[in-house]
Amino acid sequence: MTAAGIARLAGVGRAAVSNWRRRHADFPQPVGGTETSPTFALGDVEVWLRHQGKLAEVPLRERVWQQLTGHPGGAVAALRAAGSVLLLVRDRPATWLELAALSDLKLCEELPSALESVLAARLGEHHPVTVPGPAELAVSSMLLRGAADLAAGRSAAQVYEFLLGRHLDANPRQYTLTPAAPAELMAELAGSGADTGRPRTVLDPACGTGSLLRAAAPAGPGAVCGQEADPDLASLTALRLALQTDAQVRVSAGDTLRADAFGELSADVVLCHPPFNERNWGHEELAYDPRWEYGFPARTESELAWVQHALARLRDGGTAVLLMPPAAASRRSGRRIRADLLRRGALRAVVALPAGAAPPYGIPLHLWVLRRPGTQVSPAPQVLLVDASGAATAAPAAGPGPAAGRDKLPWQAVSSAVLAAWEEFDRHGAVEERPGQCRSLPVIDLLDDDVDLAPARHLPPPSAADGTDGLAELHDRLTDALKRTGELAPARPAEPAGPARWPATTVGELARAGALLLRAGGTGVVPGAGDAAPPVLTDYDVKAGSAPTGTLPEGEPEEPVLVEAGDVVVPVVGEVTVARVVDEGTAGAALGRGLFLLRPDPAALDPHFLAGFLRGTANQRRASSYASTAARLDVRRLQVPRLPLAEQRRYGTRFRALADFEAALRHTERLGEQLIQGLYDGLTDGSVRPE
Repeated sequence: MTAAGIARLAGVGRAAVSNWRRRHADFPQPVGGTETSPTFALGDVEVWLRHQGKLAEVPLRERVWQQLTGHPGGAVAALRAAGSVLLLVRDRPATWLELAALSDLKLCEELPSALESVLAARLGEHHPVTVPGPAELAVSSMLLRGAADLAAGRSAAQVYEFLLGRHLDANPRQYTLTPAAPAELMAELAGSGADTGRPRTVLDPACGTGSLLRAAAPAGPGAVCGQEADPDLASLTALRLALQTDAQVRVSAGDTLRADAFGELSADVVLCHPPFNERNWGHEELAYDPRWEYGFPARTESELAWVQHALARLRDGGTAVLLMPPAAASRRSGRRIRADLLRRGALRAVVALPAGAAPPYGIPLHLWVLRRPGTQVSPAPQVLLVDASGAATAAPAAGPGPAAGRDKLPWQAVSSAVLAAWEEFDRHGAVEERPGQCRSLPVIDLLDDDVDLAPARHLPPPSAADGTDGLAELHDRLTDALKRTGELAPARPAEPAGPARWPATTVGELARAGALLLRAGGTGVVPGAGDAAPPVLTDYDVKAGSAPTGTLPEGEPEEPVLVEAGDVVVPVVGEVTVARVVDEGTAGAALGRGLFLLRPDPAALDPHFLAGFLRGTANQRRASSYASTAARLDVRRLQVPRLPLAEQRRYGTRFRALADFEAALRHTERLGEQLIQGLYDGLTDGSVRPE
């Protein structure tokens, strides 16, 4: 296991593990890895942690994970074997119980035939999952039994999501992931107007890790089909889908454009996040392919090849939604294909997403919604153009930390804006124009020399803060906020005073004495919570003073840390000095990564007193360490004065007033920025006169 694994096991930061290695001569020596990233034996680490009183018992999920990462055949082979056994546990529990009662030697002999049977039943005869033989199973028996035991407390699907999710997180450069939020939006766009009275077939011709197919999998009878060029990833995705849905699952390994595994399929829905900017997609050998119904794509237009492949695999009237780079909407080399897609009514909508929606995160990607025209269907007279970037500006302004990133997009607002426009357009063939947000245009208006489909180039600019009336209202709100801020401004200190010499203690000592509970944030999931899963309080939310904006990942088989009113939450990464007292509005949220929770005993500690002293600059400097380019806070080293509870409350009252003043300043700043931008927009579009 790595140092990161040890930190996760002990519930500490990686800096603490580095300190243990330096300070304790008996800390286990590395058994592998490199000088900068050594690995350690799980057994040795477990013994040392228990001897130091830092670990009572290794959680089963961590033991299974470490067995997976240490598998002699590699993590992919281990995931393949574990996923196959979990599928057997899910679909044929009685068979697994009979096999589990055997010795390891007998289990390895009997298990392959049982796995082959259940895999063929769920994935078809030509599935991509290689069934491990007795020799491979012999080194996997502990992992397989542990994964099955873990599934006894959680569902088999949750266990596999946990293991696969950890593997994907540990290898971010190896896989291109489609985040859950845009995947769900794409599935909802494709599902509008669907005939729910019969089984649906969903295809993803570049399925990757299966995120899009999971989002769109039919709840009842139906089929999900996918193809992936990487054989290892195809096998993992096939197992993931088989564990998640009762629909028929068919996943093939291979190059979709060169060797289509579903050439005879007529799908109801096609979803795709194709590889971008591929030059070697088969331009030379596929010149006369019948899929190029709308024109032969140029070598630089691989995305338009995927668009036409998706249309070729749809039934008449079926819907395809593709995640596309914005350049595909305007490159001159693709204008003839775009024009033919418009003329024949295949392209129904182009949606511009805010930057950070999906990889590559630095650019605002587009969604293309397409329908395969039927022989009796006349071409659509209009096309929907949506720019959802305006919905993203509803997110609270970033605090003193880094700007809002890819995990900070207000997806509920983005999704609602896109779906409202699409459903209106799909129902009526047109939408009411909303400046800066959406409009439907006659196809003829787009058929110029460029055939540029970028929504921002065709949408009228939004009016300045809803016109002069909106600006006047904003001005009044800002005036009230400025007045309120002045009222909350702290009084001027009475007279200079020397530094106090209080007896001090540390957060670590307070935790050991039981005066407070110390917990690290994570990414657990409430079992069976479904749509009722709590929001996640992220480090960005704490630094910005905003409501929780994060969401829990799916399938993580561990309980999250839920915050309560009166808790103190501290970010541990970055050079921002923040400590936030949780209020009633935030209570119940899950604590995100990069945060520590301090839950004081009200009979011993006042929460506002605690938060106030934790924010001291000198205090934070004493407890900070630096690894590479990032600063990290060791919460246990933060100091707190030893004061009577009554004196704590006096300080707490003052600290609470400062927090209210800080919140008022932030609110005033946001209103001021809105008014300034509104006036700039109004002056430049003529709705506000210089007078």
